[in-house]
Amino acid sequence: MPSQPLVDLASLDLSRVLVGAEEVRRLCLQRNRFAMLDGILHIAEDRSLLVGFKDLSKDDWWAPDHIPGRPIFPGVLQLEAAAQLATWHFLSFHATDPSQFVGFGGLNETRFRGVVTPPARLLLVAKSMRVRQSMFTYAAQAYVEGKLVMETEILGVIV
Repeated sequence: MPSQPLVDLASLDLSRVLVGAEEVRRLCLQRNRFAMLDGILHIAEDRSLLVGFKDLSKDDWWAPDHIPGRPIFPGVLQLEAAAQLATWHFLSFHATDPSQFVGFGGLNETRFRGVVTPPARLLLVAKSMRVRQSMFTYAAQAYVEGKLVMETEILGVIV
């Protein structure tokens, strides 16, 4: 059974990009094919939660091969997108040195709850749970058209 939503997406104004891809890339070092975060749409007033997005197209690099004739956005890339959102948040609001590199430390309680097919806007929600100087844990969820498609707990570490 899915967990409760981290935020009521319907209550937020998600029509305006607060932080664009160029600004995201200033802190998240993944480039080209592995840039999985296109922008930030919402940052909570207390800065504990944010909403980002990844726009998916039938022309994306993975689409012809996963799955031929019926592209499905890979779950591992959904996790990467959520990890990039958590990383951006950590480096923006918690890191003593935002130029540090954050590595994937692990995942807990990961579930895929739906199939993601392009074209689609994947909304990503991340909420800080535990933040230390050298590591963090965020709860994360992904939605397409209001439907929960993925949820996980992301652990990141300064490398």
